[in-house]
Amino acid sequence: MNKRLKHTVAAVLALGTLVATATAVAQQAPKPEQLIKWRQSAYQVIAWNTGRVKANVDGQYNKEDVIKAANTIAALANAGMGSLYAPGTETGKGWKETAVKPELFTDKKAGEAAAAFNKEANELAKVAVGGDVVAVKAQLGKLQATCKGCHDDFRKKD
Repeated sequence: MNKRLKHTVAAVLALGTLVATATAVAQQAPKPEQLIKWRQSAYQVIAWNTGRVKANVDGQYNKEDVIKAANTIAALANAGMGSLYAPGTETGKGWKETAVKPELFTDKKAGEAAAAFNKEANELAKVAVGGDVVAVKAQLGKLQATCKGCHDDFRKKD
């Protein structure tokens, strides 16, 4: 390999390393608006999948659809969404103005609410595999109760 080509390759590799490092640093400190967008998006996906489960237990039951939806909810519940509630995200706009109450960031009950949601989401994923419509419907109710409890305590009314 000639000297000029070696320098070009070295420069390209160095630039690639610099871009990768800059990208990693940028990803480590997302702006509050981005965190709000991510959590709003995650909750929209949870709501959509909860609706899918509800449509199945109220209509023609499709076990595979329920399993997929329940697994999606459980995956998001276990994805560490608490990190999307970083300081600076108690106010601001993601896709829309955040509806979170400031108490969520200081009340120990918020952690309990998150743990209850995770527990019920994981249980829904387990129950869905069994295919028992009555059991899935009951577990969906438990999951939705955790959502309602958190909304009642920590979400501003529209």
